[in-house]
Amino acid sequence: MKKITTLQQLSASGVVAVLRADSAEEVVEMARQAITGGIKAIEITMTVPFALRAIEQLASEYSCEVDPSSEKFAIIGVGTVLDPETARMAILAGAQYVVAPAFNADTIKMCNRYGIPVMPGAVTIHEIQSALELGVDIVKLFPGNLFSPSIIGAIKGPLPQANLMPTGGVSLDNLKDWIKAGAVAVGIGSDLTKEASKTGDLSSIARKAAEYMEAYRNAKA
Repeated sequence: MKKITTLQQLSASGVVAVLRADSAEEVVEMARQAITGGIKAIEITMTVPFALRAIEQLASEYSCEVDPSSEKFAIIGVGTVLDPETARMAILAGAQYVVAPAFNADTIKMCNRYGIPVMPGAVTIHEIQSALELGVDIVKLFPGNLFSPSIIGAIKGPLPQANLMPTGGVSLDNLKDWIKAGAVAVGIGSDLTKEASKTGDLSSIARKAAEYMEAYRNAKA
């Protein structure tokens, strides 16, 4: 039941903040700013030094089991997971969902064993079908900038049951097109944090997050 609830929350959130930083402390503050701006689904990538420490900290501050309108509501996940061992460590640290850049059957089986949603990256119909056969509920279409939003309709022709989340190349300019094409959610990475990276002003992440959430709501309206 918890897995189903988390999937519903991810779908309702619509936008996933994919966060990378040079330290656990920095990525925690990035996540706080994104949540303040309205993005409630947070993905801490394993490329961050001591990423598990950041996940544990955020999982202690936020919960997906409180009222979604609460300022303490957020869904904390882990990204750039390459193997089942990393997935297991992240789950123990408090990750509520797992995202991978590529299809790895053993990682999917590990997450299924513990009832944790897993979103493997996929590029081809074969990879997407293989993920579905292993019980994946949302497939990460990655890198999204290899495609135009029309690819979702092409995929859903033979695989109408596939829930797709494009990540990479999604921007304020094309978010509406991805949602209208049928994306269940979108992942936002560098575009969310690039201003903060240039200026050091992390509050710009909250402002950009608010813009993304407004664009998402307008696309769904």
